[in-house]
Amino acid sequence: MQTDIDPRSLIGRKAFDRNGSKIGTIDEVYLDDATGVPEWAAVRTGLFSRDAFVPLEPSELVGDALRVPFDRSLIKDAPDFGVGRHLSPEQELQLYHHYGLDVTLPSEFHPSPPPPEQPRDFGRLAGDDG
Repeated sequence: MQTDIDPRSLIGRKAFDRNGSKIGTIDEVYLDDATGVPEWAAVRTGLFSRDAFVPLEPSELVGDALRVPFDRSLIKDAPDFGVGRHLSPEQELQLYHHYGLDVTLPSEFHPSPPPPEQPRDFGRLAGDDG
């Protein structure tokens, strides 16, 4: 998606899945903490439904609507974290996995590998005459 678009201009736009089926209306836009680039949109999926998070990349603006390149059923089954709160890195990771998207993980998701195992020197064991 265009990174120069004002995220506030997305709110209130209709969102459609890859087949052109209406998903709902964009309620909120979530920005990347490090870059400030719009990363996720919360889409109200129906009058009594919940908001579903959709990735803004690889979505695209087509006219006045957001086209999300996933099936409506996958979008509606996305993890529900509620809106109005900050998405944690763990929640974002769950969303990326849900949509099958590759993601470059922040350093906290790359734990240091364990140190190489050192040869053990057990010395002489009791009863060993050798």
